[in-house]
Amino acid sequence: QVQLVESGGGLVQAGGSLRLSCAASGRAISSYYGNWFRQAPGKEREFVAAISWAGTNRNIADSVKGRFTISRDNAKNTLYLQMNSLKAEDTAVYYCAMGRTGRVYEYWGQGTQVTVSS
Repeated sequence: QVQLVESGGGLVQAGGSLRLSCAASGRAISSYYGNWFRQAPGKEREFVAAISWAGTNRNIADSVKGRFTISRDNAKNTLYLQMNSLKAEDTAVYYCAMGRTGRVYEYWGQGTQVTVSS
């Protein structure tokens, strides 16, 4: 079992930045793909970004490309999402998820709220 805890969310003005962290415990995350999703009020959960086991492959949703960066530190057992140039439409609960391969999501965090004021 892998337990995931997100942190770093909050209230920020449009154009600002936040860095989300997803701390894992239970197992080393080096065996898992890392992912970020988000869910805005009244909308379905959507994919934001993914990163392979060693960080060599990354996939970013078009809606955040050029503004968000996914990274990982396997030594710290932590996944990150750097969010720059935030927009009001980025307001959502952000979740991290991990799975043994891409597009497999075995473990989820509880989410962290990001609110961007315009």
